[in-house]
Amino acid sequence: MSTKTRTKTSRTPGYRCGECGWTTVKWAGRCGECQAWGTVEEIGQVTARTTAAVSVAAPAQRIADVDASTAAYRPTGVEEMDRVLGGGLVPGAVILVAGEPGVGKSTLLLDVAARVANSGSDVLYVTGEESAAQVKLRADRIHATADTLYLTAESDLGTALGHVEQLKPKLLIVDSVQTLSSSDVDGAAGGVTQVRETAASLIAAAKKYDMTTLLVGHVTKDGSIAGPRLLEHLVDVVCQFDGERHSRLRLLRAAKNRYGPTDEVGCFDLTEGGIVGLADPSGLFLSRTAEPVSGTCVTVTVEGRRPLVAEVQALLATTSNSQPRRATSGLDSSRVSMLLAVLQQRGGYGLAGDDCYVATVGGMKLSEPAIDLAVALALASAKRNTPLKDRLIAFGEVGLAGEVRPVPGVNQRIQEAARLGFKFAVVPKSPNGCGPIPKGFTVAEVSNLREALNLLLPETEERSVVTPIHR
Repeated sequence: MSTKTRTKTSRTPGYRCGECGWTTVKWAGRCGECQAWGTVEEIGQVTARTTAAVSVAAPAQRIADVDASTAAYRPTGVEEMDRVLGGGLVPGAVILVAGEPGVGKSTLLLDVAARVANSGSDVLYVTGEESAAQVKLRADRIHATADTLYLTAESDLGTALGHVEQLKPKLLIVDSVQTLSSSDVDGAAGGVTQVRETAASLIAAAKKYDMTTLLVGHVTKDGSIAGPRLLEHLVDVVCQFDGERHSRLRLLRAAKNRYGPTDEVGCFDLTEGGIVGLADPSGLFLSRTAEPVSGTCVTVTVEGRRPLVAEVQALLATTSNSQPRRATSGLDSSRVSMLLAVLQQRGGYGLAGDDCYVATVGGMKLSEPAIDLAVALALASAKRNTPLKDRLIAFGEVGLAGEVRPVPGVNQRIQEAARLGFKFAVVPKSPNGCGPIPKGFTVAEVSNLREALNLLLPETEERSVVTPIHR
């Protein structure tokens, strides 16, 4: 009796999650470990089925004999995208561009397709979401047409690969990878199995024909890329295309890049006439007022390796509510609440009876701790109803003890501020100093928040002058 039971148990099939490897005896629609839906599949006894090849088509090479010129960068014609990719497109590379609906992914890649085609290369654009006529209308609107740009509206993976084999383009764009499906694999388009098969087939074709492939990817409601996490591991580059729906600014970041840096950011301006790269986007984040206004402070943040000048605005309104309102836009609300507490306890500003509104200009999102000092000064300026010094910037991380901590790239931030016409800077005190300071620029180093407040917003009527540390 016990022997029969053991034999029956050994033949019972199990189930494994294709995402995280979680196993279970019974099938489940949702993984009990990673909570992913539709990833649990039946597994049987694992046996080795792959044998050695009868003959080797190409012998292994010494690494010194490998020709690296075949993987050289080829510029796209869009400088901001080349900046993010590390120099351009690499033959045979597979790039995944993900972003929320309506952010401008298709517009950007259609512009790239037209520029590459105008340089003399064949480009194939496969769309599974729109008809060919709809894509043509957008191409006419943004002036993205070329004689060697080919377009097909196809959702079948086999047919799309047939177009690739027939045309052998230098650049393939698939919009999007979740819309293609293979008849050889079960499941609907966009499912885990279909996305895995589609990505693997397109990657194999890209390596076979030395064809750069750009894949458009959907995102989930929490902002992560839809489909199995394996998709991000298979591709060579993963780019995130972000932007507020009510703002023209779009940011392209590389979350993974096998051929270049992952700390670069590309800035774009999305207009009715298309999408344009912004080599100097700082002007979008500054307000234009005829006279200085209280409650505003300009700071310099670093996106990737690019310094960007941004403005923080604060407004305080007296309230009789027992719980004053704290509203933020473009800033971390918990970070602003912390700065309010530090400003009250360490700076001596009573803010318990005021509604607080803090926002950035131009819809920019600031998350770097280096903007703490600018936020604190903007709040203090709003409380005192006194404008800060004209053409002033401030940056530095503020701690709970009220200290102003050093931040990386001090000299890089100062150089960017001087280039845009600013004359004064309040920065953290650093043992290594600020480096070379531009001519006519004044820098004051502070070690704590109270020192910065006394410097810019003194209690006496006569305002203090920024003490020149470097000129």
